[in-house]
Amino acid sequence: MSTYQDLLPVATEAVRRAARAMRQGSPGVLTLKGDRDVASELDFAIERDVRAFLAAETPGIGFLGEEEGDSGRADLRWVLDPIDGTANFLRRLPMCAVSLALVHQNNPVLGMIELPFLGSLYTAVEGCGAQANGQRITVSKVDLLKDAIVAIGDYAVGAGAETKNALRLALTAQLASRAQRVRMTGSAALDLAWLAEGRLDAAITLSNHLWDMAAGIIIAREAGAFVVDRQGNAHDSTSQETLAASPLLMPAILDLYRSAAAEVAD
Repeated sequence: MSTYQDLLPVATEAVRRAARAMRQGSPGVLTLKGDRDVASELDFAIERDVRAFLAAETPGIGFLGEEEGDSGRADLRWVLDPIDGTANFLRRLPMCAVSLALVHQNNPVLGMIELPFLGSLYTAVEGCGAQANGQRITVSKVDLLKDAIVAIGDYAVGAGAETKNALRLALTAQLASRAQRVRMTGSAALDLAWLAEGRLDAAITLSNHLWDMAAGIIIAREAGAFVVDRQGNAHDSTSQETLAASPLLMPAILDLYRSAAAEVAD
């Protein structure tokens, strides 16, 4: 391959296959992965289909999927969340996505997110900008938190949820008193795609699973967003949280995060 952009057609076909399966398929049998955390039979079927398709089309590239782990080389690999927002999908809520990224040495260099029930396809390649349905997109110009619509990720479930949620609840309280509106969509990929398009002004996710975040991070960055960790350092695969906003709004988001963290620490 001469550039990562050369892989856009195969990535598009992979995501289209997954999105088509979401629209046409049924969830099937559910697998309990943990406390209040499930995967549908369709999650597994989509991941297996996309894994096989990409292995045939790009045999020199590895693969990491949420449901069945990794295969092949780790320094350059496709990273897939077959259904980001499974809980929404199971309840026929349209806020769910297919999220596919190409990750080189732990940094996303190509990202694609399709919202199958909302008719949107977001794409980005490193250095080439971001698009929604073929049109260039950029982050919003909102610079004051009081004017901002901010998305926050789901509350934690499973082991340690009470401790993890203390910070989430503190953040929610801070946002309730300082932001224009707060949203919890249930899909990290959708949050970052909508941030890139300017529908949301910031997105805060207190986790960093590569399959959840990689595609959205490159799309948001190519649309002009800052994506950082809690210290304000550039986000990478080792970050424990994901803060994304326009450059104008990021100082306020970091200040809000630090205020919430200090409250929990007291």
